[in-house]
Amino acid sequence: MKRFIFIFLVLFCSATIFAEKIKFSADSMSGQAGNSNTTTTMSGNASVTTESIEIKADMLQLSGEDYKNISAQGNVAGKNLDTNMEFSCDSLSYDRITKLIILKGNVKLLDVENNVNCGAQIIEYDQDKDIAIMQIQISLTQKDNVCSGSYAVYYKEQQLLEISGNAQVKQKQDTFRAQFITLDLETQDITLGGNVKGTVTDSKEPEGGSEEAASEATETAEENDGAATEGESGEKEGDVAEETSSSEGE
Repeated sequence: MKRFIFIFLVLFCSATIFAEKIKFSADSMSGQAGNSNTTTTMSGNASVTTESIEIKADMLQLSGEDYKNISAQGNVAGKNLDTNMEFSCDSLSYDRITKLIILKGNVKLLDVENNVNCGAQIIEYDQDKDIAIMQIQISLTQKDNVCSGSYAVYYKEQQLLEISGNAQVKQKQDTFRAQFITLDLETQDITLGGNVKGTVTDSKEPEGGSEEAASEATETAEENDGAATEGESGEKEGDVAEETSSSEGE
């Protein structure tokens, strides 16, 4: 009887724990109540909302003392309500005390405010520090930047990205590679360290057009100069002939 009363209260009420209100909803729920430990599993359109985060998934589990741990599996999606960071992944674990979220499997993290899209297989996001640590198959896009690497740290507040392990940043037609890359997403300043490589495309064309056009212009100028020389030579020959003719007449 105690279990059913507990489930009823969880389904239709909200709990205030550590001065934080938690709301639950799901198609079905099962759980156990204890003096110092509680476990509740929700399935089907499951969702949980605290004052700082919203999580939806096929299955959610609340565990630990005073529901300090939240885990989710299957079509996980959510939002950090304080910093407007949206995410999706295959599975999630969240500690309400440390405010640390661990996202795993096809992770997508979107900084809506700064239009920064992050992707990886594992992302650890610290809500308090507003820092995301990305691992495995990393990708990050922002403005004209397309970044990739094996490990990266995104500092949301500072708008700073640090990448290592086959680090690469593409900016339009320019490509930069190094062991370690730091990119200021606000100023677009980039710092590279270790085995630096890159390609930069000069968008400015030489005066008069491309090299081919310049070459054609040079050839045309040479032909014109040649024609002018021949013309001048012809005029000189004509003048000499006229002078000779005049002399014979005299």
